[in-house]
Amino acid sequence: MGKSLQDQLLKAGLVDEKRLQQANKAKQRQNKAERHGGQKTNDHAAQRAKQAMTEQATRDRELNRRKQEAVKRREIRAQVRQLIENNRLTDATGDIAYHFNDQGTIKRLYVTQEQQTQFGKGQLAIVKLKAKYDIVRPDIAAKIRQRDATCVVELSTKSSSDEADDAYAAYQVPDDLIW
Repeated sequence: MGKSLQDQLLKAGLVDEKRLQQANKAKQRQNKAERHGGQKTNDHAAQRAKQAMTEQATRDRELNRRKQEAVKRREIRAQVRQLIENNRLTDATGDIAYHFNDQGTIKRLYVTQEQQTQFGKGQLAIVKLKAKYDIVRPDIAAKIRQRDATCVVELSTKSSSDEADDAYAAYQVPDDLIW
C-alpha cells in the first residue's frame, strides 16, 4: 500500500516510463502556472482592471463635460459684457427719474426727457451688468436676452400700431401728471 498509483500502474504494465514522465511534466506545468498567477486569477484581475478603466473613463467624461460648460458660461458672460459696453448709451445721465422693476424691487435710473419718451415707445431697453444698469437699443437687448435672459431688466415691446389705435393720442399729458 505504500506504493503510489503511478508505481502500481507501471508494475501492472498498463503504462510505460515515457507516459509517466509526460504526465509528471504536464502536472508540474499546471502547478507552476497556478502558482504564478494562473488563468483563474488572471480573469478576475483583468475583469477588475477593465471595470476600473470604464469607471475612470466615465468620471473623466463627466469632468470634461463640466469644464466645457464652465468655459461656455464664461464665453457667454464675456459676449454679454462686450455687447453692453460697446452699445450702451453714454448720455444716460439726466434729471428725470425713470422707475423700473428688477426682480421685485423698484429701481430708479435718471434719464433725459427724450430717453423717457423713447422708453414709453419701446425704443430703449435697460440691461444689468453686475450691479450697474445701462440703457441700450432694443435690438441689442434682444441679442443679450438670447445669450443670458437675466441681464435684460426691461424691454418694452410696444409697436407703432398701438399708438395708431390710441384714441387719446392727440391729447397732450399735463406736466403735473408725469412722474
